[in-house]
Amino acid sequence: MNALTLGLIAALCWGFHDICVRFLSQKIPLSACIFTVLMTGLFFHLGLMGATNGFAPITTKAFWYSLGAGVFFVIATFGLYHAFARGPVKLVAPLIAAYPILSVALATVGGAIITPVQWAAVAAIVAGVAIVAALSDTSTDEVPAKAPTILFSLIAAVGFAGTFALGQHASDLSGAMPTTLVTRILTVGLTVVILLAFKLPFWPGKRALPLLIAMGIADGIALLCVLKAGSLPDPQYAAVTSSMFGLLTILLAWLLLKERMSLPQWGGCLVAFCGVGYLAL
Repeated sequence: MNALTLGLIAALCWGFHDICVRFLSQKIPLSACIFTVLMTGLFFHLGLMGATNGFAPITTKAFWYSLGAGVFFVIATFGLYHAFARGPVKLVAPLIAAYPILSVALATVGGAIITPVQWAAVAAIVAGVAIVAALSDTSTDEVPAKAPTILFSLIAAVGFAGTFALGQHASDLSGAMPTTLVTRILTVGLTVVILLAFKLPFWPGKRALPLLIAMGIADGIALLCVLKAGSLPDPQYAAVTSSMFGLLTILLAWLLLKERMSLPQWGGCLVAFCGVGYLAL
């Protein structure tokens, strides 16, 4: 399985996750959503490691990379939840989905050679996702001031880029399973500290629990897929294709729920998938 495929699996999982974030954030305290999803992701990962005998020692360097990824994942998670809670989706989704540009830029700093045409393919994916996401939100509801929403969205984008860059380095050094475990433990630990420091609620209520557990499993699969790409050629492209979560979610809604897709949205899909197709060559 190559990096692009792992990224697409992650995109499907995070697409489901982010629809739920938008829905639940209007009814459940964000802090309780975040804590439950992250705890579920941790338990899911522990169960997966037990089932696959994935426990193994990691190097000191990989350990520190994993801790750094955990810090960035906390930043990304809080930024994403707060951005989607404020809305609108047509503003938030394209900004967050721009993180592949940072991921590829960080890869070049690390020595990866990205040709101008490959840069163009990455830009096509980001642009296609932005077009589909922006046109999918037809809500006329009043939204909070845009400046903080933009800030939260950009914080999430930087957080995801940092998570993937450091996490993939750790995975390349000591394997995805043990390094992702370190990342998840630190993420949950920091989240608990933040919630206690600001006296925020942990419990989301019984009614929301099943959906939050499903979100946590999806998040667990998605993060593992992107970080696992660290040991594969061109791991940065897992981050690139994972950014298509919004686009794939809208396509699934069209396919399964018979929601309408406009011609410009189909054009955005075509642009994005052309970019993926070129990177797959």
